[in-house]
Amino acid sequence: MAIWKDPGMPASPSTARAINDRLALRLLQQQGPLTAGQLKQLTGLSRPTVADLVERLQSAGLITVVGEAGADRRGPNARLYGILADRAHLAALDVRTDGLTVVVADLLGTVLAEASVPIGGDTGTGPAVEQAVALVERTAKEAGAERLHSIGVGAPGLIDPATGELRDSSGLPAWHRRLAGALQERLAAGVLVENETNLAALAEQRDGAAADRDTFVLLWLGHGVGAAVVLDGALRRGASGGTGEIGFLPVPGTSELPSATACDGGFHSLAGAAAIAELAVQHGLLTPLALNELPAAALVRQAAAAAGGAGHAERAFLDALADRLAIGAASVTAVLDPGCVVLGGEVGHAGGEALASRVADRLASMSPLRTEVRASALGGAAVLRGALLTAREAAQDELFPGRG
Repeated sequence: MAIWKDPGMPASPSTARAINDRLALRLLQQQGPLTAGQLKQLTGLSRPTVADLVERLQSAGLITVVGEAGADRRGPNARLYGILADRAHLAALDVRTDGLTVVVADLLGTVLAEASVPIGGDTGTGPAVEQAVALVERTAKEAGAERLHSIGVGAPGLIDPATGELRDSSGLPAWHRRLAGALQERLAAGVLVENETNLAALAEQRDGAAADRDTFVLLWLGHGVGAAVVLDGALRRGASGGTGEIGFLPVPGTSELPSATACDGGFHSLAGAAAIAELAVQHGLLTPLALNELPAAALVRQAAAAAGGAGHAERAFLDALADRLAIGAASVTAVLDPGCVVLGGEVGHAGGEALASRVADRLASMSPLRTEVRASALGGAAVLRGALLTAREAAQDELFPGRG
């Protein structure tokens, strides 16, 4: 990481200070407490410049002395400086059709409290919103947060790129669209809503399977299917926020075509949770009577664990599932050539290398474009992680010097 350089007009002293302060804060956040000497080495700044920025950040209440680098060292450079984690508290929500999960964390991203609540399909919109907001309030109180600075929300459905709001999508509960406004009103916090698959991709890129990639596609495999596209380090949302709605992709192997209001007949019909359960029935891993009792991720996890041994039926099931997933992956690859596809969500994580390698083999036979296929490192937890990263970025943009 280097200091900002402009080949044209030099930055003003105030701009240069803000850039250097922000750089130091990022380093302290990513690498933990550092001495002034370590900051000098990592930033390439002079010793007086580092001393000035440390003083500014301390005066602003953003960092403090948290210890010393060693008992045999004394002086200013031996002091360890760290970010004041409780300067702001954040919340992240993973909103599903049947409930939500919330975590509350500090400015460093350390989770302080976590809770979930189921919300039945017969719950009215008002009561459902109240349940959700009350859960956030209780979790914040448990975490010791007097107020929340920023809240990141991950939800299924399309996000309007012009307004940042969740669009009215068929099949999604009405309380999803009311939640962000209610949170903002009751908690007086900044609320940022993003599609769940996009947040999962952000988390996999920052902390997971795509940490070394700036271009990749995340194929979300959960209750439904979706995709997130990251090109040259930037998340691509599309003109209407619909980039990656791969569930609507017309594919062979289905009896009908998808419509504007339903993805039945699209890729969802091959790779959604219900389709995976039916595939398990076909291979004798599940009885028809137990069709709705075992989650798709659990079926895939069991099959992946047994596929390396004598599990003939499990291997056949994984092979058939890989055939299906490769159809969607090949379609995405042919258009975008991302070089890497991450099998995300609960199912992608459960399948691990056993499923990813099978999809890679089939993809290699279907496309001349070299594409690596990786299993998710975070699974379903990636949505909450991505929502928390989004909330933290929003807080830092306001609290750290040089925002905007």
